[in-house]
Amino acid sequence: MSSRRRHRIRAAAATLVLALPALAGCEGTPGDSPKPAAAPAAPVARVCAHPAPGPAKAPAGAVTVDPAVVGDLAAKTKSSPPHTTFWLRPGTHRLDPDRYAQVIPKEGDRYLGAPGAVLDGRKKNQYAFGGTARDVTVSHLTVRHFVAPPDEGVVNHDSADGWVIEHAVIRDNSGAGLMAGARQQVRASCLRDNGQYGMNAYKATGRITGLVVEGNEITGNNTDHWERRRKGCGCTGGVKFWAVDGADVRGNWVHDNRGTGLWADTNNNDFRIEDNVLEANDGAALIYETSYNAVIRGNTIRRNNWVEGRREADRGDSFPYATVYLSESGGEPRVPARTDKIEIYRNLLQDNWSGITLWENADRFCNSPANTSSGDCTLLVHGTSRCARPAIATAPLYADCRWKTQRVDIHDNRFVLDKAVLECTVRCDRMAVLANYGTYPDWSPYQGRRVADAITQKQHNRWHDNVYQGPWRFVTHDPDHVVDFTQWQGAPYQQDTGSTLDPGTGE
Repeated sequence: MSSRRRHRIRAAAATLVLALPALAGCEGTPGDSPKPAAAPAAPVARVCAHPAPGPAKAPAGAVTVDPAVVGDLAAKTKSSPPHTTFWLRPGTHRLDPDRYAQVIPKEGDRYLGAPGAVLDGRKKNQYAFGGTARDVTVSHLTVRHFVAPPDEGVVNHDSADGWVIEHAVIRDNSGAGLMAGARQQVRASCLRDNGQYGMNAYKATGRITGLVVEGNEITGNNTDHWERRRKGCGCTGGVKFWAVDGADVRGNWVHDNRGTGLWADTNNNDFRIEDNVLEANDGAALIYETSYNAVIRGNTIRRNNWVEGRREADRGDSFPYATVYLSESGGEPRVPARTDKIEIYRNLLQDNWSGITLWENADRFCNSPANTSSGDCTLLVHGTSRCARPAIATAPLYADCRWKTQRVDIHDNRFVLDKAVLECTVRCDRMAVLANYGTYPDWSPYQGRRVADAITQKQHNRWHDNVYQGPWRFVTHDPDHVVDFTQWQGAPYQQDTGSTLDPGTGE
């Protein structure tokens, strides 16, 4: 897993304040906020306050599960054939008290909760549903008080394929509320107040394909403050994605998480992140890191990064910690996807701590000791050891051994900033495209200003046709080089053609 280091956003260990959209002058749904040319209009998915009730009677042919019998769900699952539907009566269902007691579904099993049905781990059981069976459904069920270890999950613990999690409430568990396998669908569910992640989309072997995360409320996660326990671990957030190839993340309300809202980390590809409301997360709303090819559109992104951004500014760090942070990520036509770039458009970003940062660490590449992605290599090179001298200094490895922030197209967004709302005076008002000065290791072919020059002027990263309200500033090349809007639009940067800036308060 990624270990976050200098100039990379770190999760805050701050007191959680559950906030509804009516706070901080952001009343109502996204449709009530100042609008870009084509405004986000998706309603907030208030799933946690109003979970959909399950069937009040057992469906025809279903096996009824009795909450009065400890271990009834696991026992009846074991004794039933595949493709059985289980209906959990109202009440609190319990597993045997052994820490490893869990439900092991068979292929095609369906678990439906009646109104008021709860599966409770009682802080004794680590996992609720595990095993490798495919095409399992968990619906209309509350799953709580399980104690999964860090980086592991409670529902679909073994990342089996084809699971459907819908109209579920997965809350107050340790570790991740759920894991993800290929073709998993997570819909209209509440992922709340879990110790590490709401969901950890991670599979020990192979890549996760065809993931759908739609219409969920994802809030209050990382209650165990894992960044405090493992400083710089990069192991927290509302949802973490690892090596996912094809994901649709749409219509979710991701808010008030202790750390990042959505975080795609290490060789993800082909994401569509659209029509979400991302707000009041302590850290960035969205991080897309060492990954490829994405469309980020139609999202309402507001009041994020107040805790982490302010903390770093108070420490005197000049790095532009952003609300949307692209770290070593870009478009790559050679990696098949529905797009060959990263396109960020028709989003509203309002009163966040800074805006969008495009960053590339000059010292981070395959086979470098500074590569914090657990020894992974890019999707263009098979075999990390190939990225060594002398071959890495020449084509094609010189380019292919790096995750590059390239082909990023940022347009038709509205960026609104009122510093009075943030109660900030410095370093909360920045857009950025930059890299560090390459120094490490001593055999690196990327030393000096090479990467900074490339990300700033040679890798087709463009802002254009945006609307800015507020006192925005722009960071180019390195953290200490800050320019105003006129300089940003002029040579040599020539950014934000067709864009406008009103330097007022942004109200």
